[in-house]
Amino acid sequence: MRKPAFALAFVLALALASTALVAQPAMTQSPATGLRRGGGRPMTFNDMMAMKRLGSTAVSPDGRWLAYSVTTVNLDQNTKTAQIYIQPIGSGDAKPPTALTFTQPGDSDPQFAPDGHHILFLSARTGSQQAWIADFDTATGQLSHPRKITNLDTGVDNAIWSPDSASIAFTSFVYPDCPPLAPGDNGVPANCNYQKDTARAQDPVKAQIFTHLFFRHWDHWTGPKRSHLFLVSVAAHDVRDLTPHAVNDVPPFSLEGGGCGCAFSPDSREIAYTLKDVPVPAISTNADIFTLDISRALTPTLNPAPLPAPVKVSTSPGGDFSPAYSPDGKYLAWRSQARSGYESDKFRLVLYDRATKTIKDLMPTFDNWVDEFAWAPDSKSIYFVSGRQGAEPIFQVSQNGQSVAVLNLSDDQDFGDLHVLSDAKTILASGMTVQSPPEVIKFENDQADFINRNTVTAEGIRKGFFPLLLSKKSQLTHLNDSILAKLEMPELEPFLFLAQDKTMLEGFIVKPPHFDPAKKYPVKFLIHGGPQGAWDQSWSYRWNPELFAASGYVVVMINPRGSTGYGQAIIDGVNGDWGGKPFTDLMTGLDYAEQHFPFIDKSRECALGASYGGYMANWILGHTQRFRCIVTHDGMFNPESAYGSTDELWFNQWEFRGKPWDYYGKPDSENPYRRWSPALSAKNFHTPTLVVHSQLDYRLDVSEGFQLFTTLQRLGVPSKMLYFPDEGHWVLKPRNSQLWWKTVNDWVDQWTQPKPTPAH
Repeated sequence: MRKPAFALAFVLALALASTALVAQPAMTQSPATGLRRGGGRPMTFNDMMAMKRLGSTAVSPDGRWLAYSVTTVNLDQNTKTAQIYIQPIGSGDAKPPTALTFTQPGDSDPQFAPDGHHILFLSARTGSQQAWIADFDTATGQLSHPRKITNLDTGVDNAIWSPDSASIAFTSFVYPDCPPLAPGDNGVPANCNYQKDTARAQDPVKAQIFTHLFFRHWDHWTGPKRSHLFLVSVAAHDVRDLTPHAVNDVPPFSLEGGGCGCAFSPDSREIAYTLKDVPVPAISTNADIFTLDISRALTPTLNPAPLPAPVKVSTSPGGDFSPAYSPDGKYLAWRSQARSGYESDKFRLVLYDRATKTIKDLMPTFDNWVDEFAWAPDSKSIYFVSGRQGAEPIFQVSQNGQSVAVLNLSDDQDFGDLHVLSDAKTILASGMTVQSPPEVIKFENDQADFINRNTVTAEGIRKGFFPLLLSKKSQLTHLNDSILAKLEMPELEPFLFLAQDKTMLEGFIVKPPHFDPAKKYPVKFLIHGGPQGAWDQSWSYRWNPELFAASGYVVVMINPRGSTGYGQAIIDGVNGDWGGKPFTDLMTGLDYAEQHFPFIDKSRECALGASYGGYMANWILGHTQRFRCIVTHDGMFNPESAYGSTDELWFNQWEFRGKPWDYYGKPDSENPYRRWSPALSAKNFHTPTLVVHSQLDYRLDVSEGFQLFTTLQRLGVPSKMLYFPDEGHWVLKPRNSQLWWKTVNDWVDQWTQPKPTPAH
């Protein structure tokens, strides 16, 4: 386990822990290497593809049963297929559960009905994805009589139960200019949406006319359809469009996920949802929370009465997401950002009092993001997860915000998908590390009521001191035990270092399997994206440190300015300074690793990055010759051209402090678009570079990769380009992923491995 100096302070302080890096001892090297499982072989790409991938999870109302979806990859067929599993919660089962016989490949997203007698799931077993339910036997855990309750040609996604188990809310992409779906439309294909889809598919002319921005987003052309929120009666199967007049998506796209971005009130008579109700979504981050009285939609009728107008309850000019009602119905909580136009502003946890219609920041002195939260059933507290120094622990805050505690801080894992059981003290969550994919973990709190314990001051919370909430922990699922048992998976080892301005920052290394401290190893220097992201205990199938290390490399990762989990000031440190402090932070962190880990061969290092990491790889290309090679994936090369070809303009406008033409006529030193442009340092390009870019990447258009590759070729710099015509910002298809890993690793090997001596 991870035991740097600041982690040892947790043990010494017993109940108090500090997140303030500046309060910690001077830089120290991590203890000797520990291995998750010793004596095995290095992981291969095929091992990683053979691992089962945990999907969404659900817990039965009585707390006895766990349902979850599991995705299996078939590399030969180039497919990923989900299926539903159910198992008793108990104290953990050493054997992987067996999928129930009714489930079919493609069934996913199970949810128990609040009445405990049914399960909701999504399935495309009869064509397009629809909402299905099945009867559930609470005594045996068996499911029976699966049946489809929606039949929309536009498909169904993000389905959730109402608390009374009588209705289901879901989203579907429809044409806003079509008449709203209403009772009688479910199951009738010859409607406006079907006719428009058919006409578009049959029209040989595929040209489009744009009259607004956001005509494409991330990996798809948006077209005329928009996501709307619907309600379907479980008994009558009648469908009602709850947002018929929305011209923007409900919910808006979010990298943090969040499903439908909606929630039912405990009495099932109101629904809260997220909508970006702005005229130009491409330049705004202002998503708001709306509530809608759906009482009139609960009684099926052929002539439904109009619904009342939705009520906007959020007031922040920034983004508001993830609404959730307290079980007692008194409050509505959500994640809120204060600053307009900044997608990486601090995600606060706010509470809306439904009686007084007032909003308060529940933890104004808490300095990290609230990434996900779940109410305790007694409404007295909220559990949430927050990134913290290379991990994502679980916290608990009282409903009044006066008490905050952290759960099992010594657990170096990333947690998410929280479920708080009816006793308000047992929590289920998915947990992962760099060494193991997500599994379901069960926590049982030892304290009877943490809220009554002594707490620290607001100043202490601001600095990161929290009471430590101890919990008994057990693992419920074991999806990949048989594979992991065969592998040697080195741990993620942290180290602290001082940046040039004396800010304390953190880095990590992963040693190669079968590590020999007497040897010298080449380095893969990984640079994270975002830029507001972080290296932590996340398992990844795309940028996996264990797989990078498996071929005999030391992997070095630095969390520079812009990284999450170290307070908002560190996050904000990248704004308007893309090639400034973040670059020197990375180089200083690598300097520290070279000086303190003698097994690093600093003459054989390769820098690799994607997204912002790709931008930084491009910046490195023109500002240092210390690397033997570079891999740049979907990186920004020319910020001025990137502004005109991206989809989410708010990002570029925030990070580069305005629009390009705001700086016309000013010197480059005053123009962030040119001051931080890798393209303007092209004359300094000498390092062999692999460029990776994808046609469907609309965040950073493929033209950025083409410009860089053209420049490298014209300069005579050894270079290669890997181009994917069918991928977006991420390489997701299994066979494409296989090619990506082989091409990237071969490139690094080519430039860092000793050349064979010619035979005489």
